[in-house]
Amino acid sequence: MMKFHQDAAQIYVPDDTPIPAALSRVTHLGIGAHADDLEFMAFHGITECYQQSNRWFGGVTCTDGAGSSRSGAFENTSDSELIAIRAQEQHAAAKLGEYAAMLQLAYPSRVIKDSGDESLQQDLLEILSATTPQIVYTHNPADKHSTHVSVMQATLQAIKEMSPEQRPQKVIGCEVWRDLDWLPDTEKVVMDVSGHDSLATALNGVFKSQIAGGKRYDLAITGRRAANATFRDAHTSDTATQLIFGIDLTPVIEKDSVEITDYVRGLLQSFQVEVLDKLKP
Repeated sequence: MMKFHQDAAQIYVPDDTPIPAALSRVTHLGIGAHADDLEFMAFHGITECYQQSNRWFGGVTCTDGAGSSRSGAFENTSDSELIAIRAQEQHAAAKLGEYAAMLQLAYPSRVIKDSGDESLQQDLLEILSATTPQIVYTHNPADKHSTHVSVMQATLQAIKEMSPEQRPQKVIGCEVWRDLDWLPDTEKVVMDVSGHDSLATALNGVFKSQIAGGKRYDLAITGRRAANATFRDAHTSDTATQLIFGIDLTPVIEKDSVEITDYVRGLLQSFQVEVLDKLKP
């Protein structure tokens, strides 16, 4: 049985498959900071696996969600009550999306943001070793939410602890608290999620504590995907209606010598060159 650092951590298997078998079947793994991050950023992985017999999506939510904004019906909800509500919502999304397994690690954000605490990295290594997914979706390194960036860094460090033959074939950093339209087109991972509007609406709508609590993530995320599809190319007609952009983080985990800061610096320099080249007289 897996043992995590937080006593409140839990594993939920929607179809009641025994946990070891449920984890071993995972092919696409999403690792997000908060409940609902997976449905927003890793929706491509969910759609790739939905109702497939040979592909399974597994989810990891790292925080307990106690620091969420709240208003309206949830204005007077205590931290402990909100933690329980958000966990229930994430379970409901896992059942609706037919995930192989949903793991909630229940960390306070302050622990995840403590650069000297490696407990999250250790928990993620245990999960990655049990699942050995082909593709991992996590936060992108340019995200403006510090907890998201810390989760991304812990994910990459955990993967680097794996033997090279066990590591995922692809790691993608996805959009949440900063979109990736700025990435040069040659650097974008373009994920087409067109034709899954009903599933997206259902999954986004599960998280009522956030929507009714003052944040219309459900509208914002589908709007971003539609904008990505329309503004991706100025010279051709749209061939997709919903696109998610990602940063390919695979080079960082393929070579232990590649540091994330150097890799992102190169992407930013490519963006700078693209912008400044257009300004030349």
